[in-house]
Amino acid sequence: MSQEKLPRAMPAVARNYIAKILSVYGIDEESAKSVAELMVRADLLGGDGHGLFRLPSYVKRLKAGGYNTNPSITIDRDNGGAVRVDGDNAMGHLVVRQCVEIAMERASKHGVAWVGCHHSNHAGIAGSYALMPTEKDMVGIYVAVGSANHMAPWGGTDLLLSTNPIAIGVPGGEDGPVLLDMATTEVAYGKVKLAAQRGETMPEGWMIDAQGSPLTDPTNTGGGSLLPIGGAKGYGLALMFGILAGTLNGAAFGQDLVDFNSDFETTTNTGQFIIVADVKCFMDPSLFKSQIDQIRKEMTSSPLRPGFDSIRLPGERSLRLEQERTRNGIPLRPELLTALLPVSEAAGVPALENWV
Repeated sequence: MSQEKLPRAMPAVARNYIAKILSVYGIDEESAKSVAELMVRADLLGGDGHGLFRLPSYVKRLKAGGYNTNPSITIDRDNGGAVRVDGDNAMGHLVVRQCVEIAMERASKHGVAWVGCHHSNHAGIAGSYALMPTEKDMVGIYVAVGSANHMAPWGGTDLLLSTNPIAIGVPGGEDGPVLLDMATTEVAYGKVKLAAQRGETMPEGWMIDAQGSPLTDPTNTGGGSLLPIGGAKGYGLALMFGILAGTLNGAAFGQDLVDFNSDFETTTNTGQFIIVADVKCFMDPSLFKSQIDQIRKEMTSSPLRPGFDSIRLPGERSLRLEQERTRNGIPLRPELLTALLPVSEAAGVPALENWV
C-alpha cells in the first residue's frame, strides 16, 4: 500500500494514544507525555523503528518490571561543565531528556558541557536529542550505547558491539538546523526489525553470518552480525563510542550488555552522553547561522555527477519529513496497527485506528 493511501495519525493523536498506554502501566502522567512526545518525534523524523513501533516492547518491559516506574533521576557526579547522571532505571527518554536539559543549562554558564548517564534505557532516535540544543543556538552531540549487541569486532564472530549511534545538531538560519544522525553500522537494527514486521527481505550489505556470507532474511538473523560503516573504521567508531558512552559512565558495554529486545526483566544499565556547546561563546549566533546557510548553498549548488538529481545536507530529508508529517500525520502501515492491537486490548485502550 502506498504512503498516500495509508491512514494517518496526527501527532497529537499519536502522543495521546502512547501516553494513555504508558499510564496504564504505572508511568505518571507528566512522564508518559514526555516519553510520548519523543517517541512521536521519532516517527515525524522518519525514524519509524523508534516511535510507535517500539511501544509493544516498552509495554513488555513495563509489565515484566524491567523499568523503574517511580525513578529518582539524579546527578551523582558534578564538576560544573562535566556531569554524570544516575538514571535509576527509568525509561531512557526521561533520562536523556534530563541530561540534555542539564547540559544546556551548564553550557550557558561554562560554554561547553558534557553530561553522561548510567542506568538509563533505550531512548529512541538519537537525532531528537541533538536537535534540542539547536533551538537555543547551541550545538548538540549525542552518543549512545545501543540496546543489544548485533555487531562483531572487525574480523571476529562474537557479537560484542551494538549500533552505537551518534547524532550532531547544528543551528542554522532561515533554512533550519543541520542534523547528522547515524549508526556506526550500515543500518540501524530497528530497520531489520521493521523489515521483519513488513515481510520484506534485507539487501545484501546489511548483515553477514559467521562465515561472512550475506544475510537477507530479517526473521533469521540469529548469530548474524550487522556490518560496520566503512569496514574497520566503523568498528573503531563503535568501539570508541561504546567506551565513552558506556565504560566512562559506569554503564554496560561489550559482553555485559543486556539484549533489550529479548530480555525484558534485567536492568540494562544503558549509557549515553550529550555534549552541548553554546555558540555565543565562540561567535555571534546570528553570524554563525547565516554562515551555516551559506555553507548549505555552497554544498547543494555543486554540479551534479551522473546518477544524482540533488545534493542534500545530512538530516535534510528527515527535517523535511518532519514538516510534512506534522501537517499531514504519521502513516500507519497495516503491520504496525496489527502489532499495536493486542497492546491496546491488554491496556483497555481503544485501538489506534479508532483514534484516527
